[in-house]
Amino acid sequence: MARTIRVGSGAAWWGDRVSPAALNAERGELDYLCFETMAEATISAAQVRSRRDPSFPGYDTYLDDRMRAVLPACMQQGTRIISNQGWINPEGAAKRIVELLQELGISGVKVAAVNGSLITDRALELTDTILENGEPTATLGSTLISAEAYMGAEPIVEALKNGAQIVVTGRVADPSIFMAPMMHEFGWDPLDHERLGAGNGLGHLLECGAQVTGGYFCDPGFKDVEEPWNLGFPIAEVNEDGSAILTKTPGTGGAVNMRTVKEQLLYEVHDPANYITPDVVVDFTTVNLEEVGQDRVRVSNISGKPRTPTLKVSLGCTEGFIGEDMFFYAGPGALRRAELAKRVLEERFKIVGLQADEYRVDFLGMNAIHGGATPDTAPEPYEIAVRVAARTKTRQEAEKVGREVDGMAVSGIGHTGKRVPHQDRTREIIGVWSSLVPREKVPATVTYFES
Repeated sequence: MARTIRVGSGAAWWGDRVSPAALNAERGELDYLCFETMAEATISAAQVRSRRDPSFPGYDTYLDDRMRAVLPACMQQGTRIISNQGWINPEGAAKRIVELLQELGISGVKVAAVNGSLITDRALELTDTILENGEPTATLGSTLISAEAYMGAEPIVEALKNGAQIVVTGRVADPSIFMAPMMHEFGWDPLDHERLGAGNGLGHLLECGAQVTGGYFCDPGFKDVEEPWNLGFPIAEVNEDGSAILTKTPGTGGAVNMRTVKEQLLYEVHDPANYITPDVVVDFTTVNLEEVGQDRVRVSNISGKPRTPTLKVSLGCTEGFIGEDMFFYAGPGALRRAELAKRVLEERFKIVGLQADEYRVDFLGMNAIHGGATPDTAPEPYEIAVRVAARTKTRQEAEKVGREVDGMAVSGIGHTGKRVPHQDRTREIIGVWSSLVPREKVPATVTYFES
């Protein structure tokens, strides 16, 4: 069994950059390259698209781009790939990866698809209560379009044990994707909460990609990093005891230091002593961090507690539509013109009978971020974008926003700047709710393909 393995990040979300993943594949000397491309709303959005477009394959729309960028180097160097790019169709993603391997003339590669996370057809039977409001999950029945349970690392480990060089999944918790190689290589028991706590903690540090190497971190003059346009994705040199050194590909920008690691360590962690994942409850309060070289931070002593008897379920539901558009003012008096334009729109929405559950007008550059908390003494900007949005029950009502904003072009205030409305100004809202399901009710299955 290996005593040290190198696990690298290939993506932190669906829209992440591809070139750092290619660099990790080519120059990272990796044993494993892991892609995390899902957010809470990803599967729901995929289900919506699938309903509208029967040709949509149901997996990550950038699957081809990412695999074409990394497959040659990974297959040549023996790097195994783990990815949750399967979304709502892991088997379709696996078959597509096989096709890409065949196009490259690479044969004999086993690709595994992990299924089981998508439980839409039985979610209301398996769940009881909505965590956010305490209401029964049955109240979501008429609007439910998708439900997926957060699965853990065990089915990925099964696939690796059975010889899969590439494993593609649906909804698997972000840290679990990165911990699965550790469990496999070091033979960690799924119930060894101390080892799994350390592994999931490292997975959490890797899951957001460049956030631990200087991305979403730099603030000029306060937190500077070199070449922020050339950020490398992180690599963990993991030991059998669950300690590791975090680093990045040589020659890339950004930084791996105590500050970047601490920020990512606490990112999206509500309770550092009880960070719940499907595999284990991670305890970050025991962690030791130490800079041991340039862009090298040693992480040790992350601990864990026994896993919960339940898994989290995300329930995606339709919740109406949003109509949104904007227009612009610049120069002296931009703010007073924007304020009058707001009044004009409010009156015109009354005239056309806009039926909105929520309606707002924001002045970008003035109050769009802090809203009512914007200080009265905030300086008047030289230019303002007026953003108008309304949440409605029907698409027809949402379309009224763009129609009335169009009218501002020649029936509005002096010096109104209006863009040509080529883009779609209405969109369906997908609300995401949470519940819990007994873990034994969500069994995983693994299917194998070969190039």
